Amino acid sequence: MAQLGTRRRRALALPVGLALTASLGFVPAGSAVAAAPATTPGAVVTDGPKLSYVVNVKGNSRKTAKSVKQEIAKAGGSIVIDYDRIGVIVVHSQNPAFAQTIRTVRGVESAGATRTAPISPATDTSTGAERPLTAQEAVASAAKAEAEQDPLEPLQWSLPAIKADQAHKKTLGSKRVTVAVIDTGVDDTHPDLAPNFDTAASANCVSGKPDTTPGSWRPAPGESDHGTHVAGTIAAAKNGVGITGVAPGVKVSGIKVSTPAGFFYTEAVVCGFMWAAENDVEITNNSYYVDPWLFNCKNDPDQTALVESVTRATRYAERKGSVNVAAAGNSAMDLASDELKDTTSPNDTTPGDRLVNPSECLDIPTQLPGVVTTASLGAKNLKSSFSNYGDGVIDISAPGGDRTAYQKPDAPATDGRILSTTVNGKYSYKAGTSMATPHVAGVLALLKSTNRSASPAALKALLAEQADKQECTNPYDYNADGVVDAVCEGGKNKNGFYGEGVADALDAVRR
Repeated sequence: MAQLGTRRRRALALPVGLALTASLGFVPAGSAVAAAPATTPGAVVTDGPKLSYVVNVKGNSRKTAKSVKQEIAKAGGSIVIDYDRIGVIVVHSQNPAFAQTIRTVRGVESAGATRTAPISPATDTSTGAERPLTAQEAVASAAKAEAEQDPLEPLQWSLPAIKADQAHKKTLGSKRVTVAVIDTGVDDTHPDLAPNFDTAASANCVSGKPDTTPGSWRPAPGESDHGTHVAGTIAAAKNGVGITGVAPGVKVSGIKVSTPAGFFYTEAVVCGFMWAAENDVEITNNSYYVDPWLFNCKNDPDQTALVESVTRATRYAERKGSVNVAAAGNSAMDLASDELKDTTSPNDTTPGDRLVNPSECLDIPTQLPGVVTTASLGAKNLKSSFSNYGDGVIDISAPGGDRTAYQKPDAPATDGRILSTTVNGKYSYKAGTSMATPHVAGVLALLKSTNRSASPAALKALLAEQADKQECTNPYDYNADGVVDAVCEGGKNKNGFYGEGVADALDAVRR
C-alpha cells in the first residue's frame, strides 16, 4: 500500500497532481550598477538570469555594512532590503559571478544564491491528498455536538488527544497573545478566523521585503490553502461556527512567504521571522522547509549562507520574545542517522542524488538551534507513517494525522486526518507534520496566556516538562505487513519518535 507522506514537501497538503503553474517576476529594487568591482578586474556581466542572494555581514559594524553595500553595487547587485539588526542583506543580481565575487569582499562572512533557477513554475509535492468536508458529515457532526462544542468539534479527535477540550473549560487563551503562521498565506475572511485575526502582525514577505497592503497576506485564487488550514488548528474561534482551535481565544496572524509556485525561499523566510519579531509575536508556526535544498550542507558556499541567514533570523526572533516551532518533515527519515539519501534537491531545477549527513547538512528551519522540532502522531497515538524522527532531534510530538486505514479515530470522528479551515469559508482534512506543528503552537499560546511574563526559554522548558511522556514504539510496523518500518531510539522521557512526549494543553493552563 502506498505510504502517506513519502512526498518530501511538508508545506503543501493539496490534491495529488494539482499543478501550481502561476509564474512570478522580480521587480528590481534599483538598476544594477555595471561597474567593475574593486575585487575583480574587468567589466561586470549583468545580462545573466536574475537571481536572489543573501549576503551575511560580519559583526554589527555600520562601517563594515556600508562598505559591503558599496561592493554589492560594484558587483552588479541591487539591494532589496537590508536587515541591519542581523547583518543580512537581500540582493538581486544578473551577474552570474555575483556570489563568488562578493564572498571575497572584506566584511562578508558568507553569501549565496537562494535558488538555482530564476522564475519557474512547480507542481505540488504534497503529503497526500486532502479531502473536503462533506455536507453530510457536517450535519451528522452538528447533531452529535454537545452544548459547549462548535458544530464540527466532534470530528476533531486531535483536541481530546492533547486534552485541549479540557483546557478550554479553564481558558480559551488570551487575546494579548499572537501566533504568526509563516506559511502560504492565511484567508482572514474565513468566519472561524476573522474574529481572532491580527491584521497588524500580518504581511506578505515573498519578495524578502514586507508588504503590508491590506489582504496581501492571503493566498491568491489557485494558491495553496495550507496556511489557512494551519491557522484554524491554532486559533479557530469558539463561536458556534465550524471547528475549534487549540487556543481559540488567542490572536493569529498570517505572514505569507510562499511563491505562487509553492517555493519557500530564504529571503522570504528571513523576512517572515524579522516581521514577527518586530511586531511582538509570541509564537511562530513554521510548517515548511526552505527551498530549494531539502538539506543545506555547510561545506557548500551557497547553502551555508542560507543556513546562516535563517539562523540569524530565528535567533533574533527568539531574543525579541518569540518561540519558533517547526515541522519535522514527511519523508519518514531518521534525522539522527549518519547518512541519508537526498534525491530531490535542488527542487527548482533538476534534482540529483546525493548522500548527506543530517548533522552537517541541515533541514532548515527544523534543525536550527532553539527551534522546537515537532513530530506527528496519528489517531492511535503512534508516530505517523510519514513523520520524520530521530533521537536528539525531535523535541515534541502532537497529532498530525495519518491514513485512516493505519490509525482510525474513535467515533464520532471518522477520518484519521486533521480537520481544519480552508479558503472561501470551507473546511478540509489534511495530514502531515505540518498539521502537528500548529497543535504545539496552540499549546504554547495557552502557556503564554497563562504565564505572561515567561521568556521563550521558560515556555519551551514548560512545554517539555508538561508533555505526556511516551515510550518508544518497537517494533514499529505502521501497516501491519510484517516489515519493521522504523526503529525508535531513546527512553520514555525522550526518544526519537515522540521527543519529550505529547504536547499537553490541559497542563498548559494550570497555574
